Amino acid sequence: MKTKTLIILAIIGLVVLKCKEGTVGEVVSSPEVALNETPYTIDYGTFSTPNFHGNELTDEGVRLGRMLFYEKRMSRDNSIACGSCHIQENGFSDPDVLSSGVDGSLGLRQAMPVFNTAWHTNEFFWDGRAHLLRDQSLKPIQDELEMKETLPSVIAKLESDQIYLDQFTRAFGDEMITSERMSLALEQFMNSIVSNRSKYDGFLAGTETLSESEERGRVLFFAEYNPSFPEVSGADCAHCHGGNNFDNNRYMNNGLDVDADQTDIGREKVTGDANDRAKFKVPSLRNVEITAPYMHDGRFASLEEVVNHYNSGIRHSQTLDPALEYTTQTGLMLTDQDKADLIAYLKTLTDHEMVADERYSDPFPEN
Repeated sequence: MKTKTLIILAIIGLVVLKCKEGTVGEVVSSPEVALNETPYTIDYGTFSTPNFHGNELTDEGVRLGRMLFYEKRMSRDNSIACGSCHIQENGFSDPDVLSSGVDGSLGLRQAMPVFNTAWHTNEFFWDGRAHLLRDQSLKPIQDELEMKETLPSVIAKLESDQIYLDQFTRAFGDEMITSERMSLALEQFMNSIVSNRSKYDGFLAGTETLSESEERGRVLFFAEYNPSFPEVSGADCAHCHGGNNFDNNRYMNNGLDVDADQTDIGREKVTGDANDRAKFKVPSLRNVEITAPYMHDGRFASLEEVVNHYNSGIRHSQTLDPALEYTTQTGLMLTDQDKADLIAYLKTLTDHEMVADERYSDPFPEN
C-alpha cells in the first residue's frame, strides 16, 4: 500500500512539472537540463546548403530562438514581440503599412518578411544596415520606435525566469544569458523558417500542374522585355527576382519616385554614397500573395498595383536601375489579360505549408 502511494505521488509530481512547463507551450523539450547539441534538420529541397556563419542550427538553439521571437518581455512594456510584426499567417510580414511599436509609435518602413533568411548573401533590413541576421535581431528591441527596451533590461527579465535559464543551458551549456546568445538563438530560429513547398515548387518537381493562366504568367515572368516585338515581349521579372528565392541579393532603385520625392534615401544612409540614393533591398517574391502591402513604404495595397507600377508607372531618377530605364518610354505593354496571368503565376509561389507549420508558430498559448 505504501509503495502504491509513493508511485501515485510520483505521477502527480510529473503532471505538476508538465503543467509548469506548459506555461511556454510545447517548446520545453524535456526535464533534463544539460547542453544538447543535436543538429536541427532542415529540408533544403532544391536550395543550396546555406552558410550559417559559425552558428549551426541545433534543436535547442532553434527552440530557444522561437521562444525569444514570440517573447513579449523583449519590449519595454511587455506588449509586443518580434512575432507581433512578423506574423506567420502573413508570411512573417505585417499586414499594416507601418508596424505599431510600444505606446503606439509607428516604424519608418514596412516590415520585411522573415523566411529563407539562411540564403540571404547580403545584409539585412531594407537598407542593409545589419551585416548578419544576428546583428539585425537585436536592433528592433532597442529601436525607439519599436520595442523601446534595453538589452540589460531584457536580460534581467529573462534571468528571473527559470524556464529561460534552463533553456539557455540546453542551448549553450550554462545559465548565462547574454545579448550575444540571444542574437544567436534568434538567428537560428529565423534561419530555420524555410519556404520551399509552394505550388510552383511542386510544379518543378512534377507533382503539380499549372493552370493555363498560371502557365501564361510563368512565361511572361521569365520572358525578356522587347519593345521591338510586342507580341513576344515579356514582363522581364526574373532579372531582379531570380533563382530559388526569387530575389537577387542586391539594392536597387525601382522607380517609385523622382529625385525631388525621395525623402527616404535608402541604402545611401548606410553607405554615404549618393549613387545608392533610393536603393532598397530586393525582396523575395515567394509568398508575395500574402505579404501585402508592398514596397519599403507599403504604398501599394495589392499585386495589381504593383504590376501596374512596373507596367507603366516607373519614374525616372538619377539612380533608377538601368534594367528599368528602358521601360520608361513604352512601359511593359502588358494587356489586362497579361496582368491577370502574371498575378496568377505569382500566387503559385505561396507556401501554404509554411504558413501552417507548427514549428514556426507562437509557443505561448497566452499570447
